Amino acid sequence: MSKPVPVHAPMDQFETKDQQILVGGKNLDTIEAIIDKSVFYAYDKKIVQAQIDKFNQAIPDAIKLHYAIKANPYPPLVNVMCDWVEGFDVASQKEMLIALQSGMPVKDISFAGPAKQENELKSAICAGVTLHVESELELSRAMEIGQKVGILPIIAFRVNPAFELKASGMKMGGGPKQFGIDEERLFEILPTLDYSKMQFRGFHIFWGSQNLKQEAIIDAHNNTFELAQRLLDVTPVDVETVNLGGGFGIPYFPGETRLDLAPIGDNLASLLSQYPNLAQLELIIELGRFIVAEAGIYVSKITDKKVSRGHTYLMTNGGLHHHLSNSGNFGQVIRKNYPVAIGNKMNLDKGVEAVTAVGPLCTPLDTLADKMMLSDPQIGDWLVVFQSGAYGPTASPQDFLGHPHVVEVLL
Repeated sequence: MSKPVPVHAPMDQFETKDQQILVGGKNLDTIEAIIDKSVFYAYDKKIVQAQIDKFNQAIPDAIKLHYAIKANPYPPLVNVMCDWVEGFDVASQKEMLIALQSGMPVKDISFAGPAKQENELKSAICAGVTLHVESELELSRAMEIGQKVGILPIIAFRVNPAFELKASGMKMGGGPKQFGIDEERLFEILPTLDYSKMQFRGFHIFWGSQNLKQEAIIDAHNNTFELAQRLLDVTPVDVETVNLGGGFGIPYFPGETRLDLAPIGDNLASLLSQYPNLAQLELIIELGRFIVAEAGIYVSKITDKKVSRGHTYLMTNGGLHHHLSNSGNFGQVIRKNYPVAIGNKMNLDKGVEAVTAVGPLCTPLDTLADKMMLSDPQIGDWLVVFQSGAYGPTASPQDFLGHPHVVEVLL
């Protein structure tokens, strides 16, 4: 007998009481009263900490965990993580300022991203963060700016490896890419650079993101260590650090399960033994959505319920202008549902019906849940989209059609 097909990804990370989901010990009605808003993102810091603990328990102590702020730059969230991770990676000047003001030591902040502008390079050099250089011209500009301001730029090279992360949600290495310098070109230029014009730190080898196959991540780590050792061999100055990339995914869609970190950690321990020269360096794994995505929910209120030619629609005061990725327009080829539930009827089994939840935008793209089985949805109920702690408000077109911006809260 075949197993039933899962209707959604796991959404058991939050506590519930009296049918209501709890975030930081508070139900949705209480959160509404506190912030005086009925559309919001709520993040549970205990779940963030639990994800970090999961990483630390499985991954060797020799490897540091850095948080990629682009996943969620909400300042209270970044600030609370300052004591829980060992560094921040930023992708803009604004993110850099958030990181600097969090209290994270400047030596543990890195700035990555293609097409950095000269004002961004100058800002990063003056702040003293590590620049992850992504082109030869960017390196030249950084050294020229450093000479003008009298500060040696702190440089690490972002490497576009020849290999790629298999089964990755987003491939950011292998083949032609706008990210980093091709590994074969780096081997040519590393012996010829004028290192007196920079404070050289090391390499950032990033190959992809959102991967739920531990065997693919293990294969990428094997390739990364091998490449890193070859880069060390041709670099004429000391190397301090290697960013090993990230790639750890979280389950969003039906049939997906959480990543098993144990075999990944075991393999990393083996690699540290195989590559003793690398084991002496500062080694980093940089993660974003893995840390924060499951800790956040997007909440809106059902304001109308109507039937159109036999199909039931839930009308809400939320939408894609707040949560573009949930709408399927942020990397999905074919739209699939995030896990969604009625937040005040979490353990209710009766009255389940197939519905489509939509927002107020005048476009058919504004879909929060499509043909999902939800428990007795009624006007006034809370519609909750899980796995919403990453790439939410700042990845969404909040001014589209002029509706109000969304509020965030950390509990």
